[in-house]
Amino acid sequence: MIRHRFLSSSAPSARAPGGPARVSRRPWRLAGFTLACAAALFAAAGVAPRPALAQNGGASQALERRVKVAFIYKFLGYAEFPATSFADAGAPVTIGVVGSDEMAAELARVVAGRNVGGRPVVVRQLREGEGGSVHLLFVAGSDSARVGRVLRNGPAALLPVTECELGLQQGSVINFRIIDERVRFDVSLDSAERNNVKLSSRLLTVANRVVKGAS
Repeated sequence: MIRHRFLSSSAPSARAPGGPARVSRRPWRLAGFTLACAAALFAAAGVAPRPALAQNGGASQALERRVKVAFIYKFLGYAEFPATSFADAGAPVTIGVVGSDEMAAELARVVAGRNVGGRPVVVRQLREGEGGSVHLLFVAGSDSARVGRVLRNGPAALLPVTECELGLQQGSVINFRIIDERVRFDVSLDSAERNNVKLSSRLLTVANRVVKGAS
């Protein structure tokens, strides 16, 4: 397992301009993760995203989804979950997805046969209101009120990831945003601290915004 220097949520917020995924007419990068790495992930999953955004809305959404999937997989390698969140040494890292069957299917293809920290990665497609627990929970959709309900009443998650305007205020740790045709993300250190998850300083450095306290 590659070791990185981790920052606890009490550390000062660290952020600097990074190279987040760009959905545009030029080659794109995944926030500090090389295009070659992303291409390898997609190739293994049997998909081939183009670096240029098509004018067709459906194609644009598909590319955005693929970029977010690659981000989510990489987030796992830059987060340290408490040992107590695993039943045993061979227990998997679990990703839950609520609100997008396409996202769940894409994630399942990407993580198939892969591991994080020596643990296999599994994806669970969940319905709103379904219980249980997962390590990372992605809640799809732009309805902030609905996202808040899912985070409060859905499966317990150490690392909630959202894509709505008020995601951090609703309790997520990482919230995707589209800025100048780039897929970027904000991070809440308070939420990470509440969930007992440590985030790598390398992840915080390439975040669009790192929030400590009131956002």
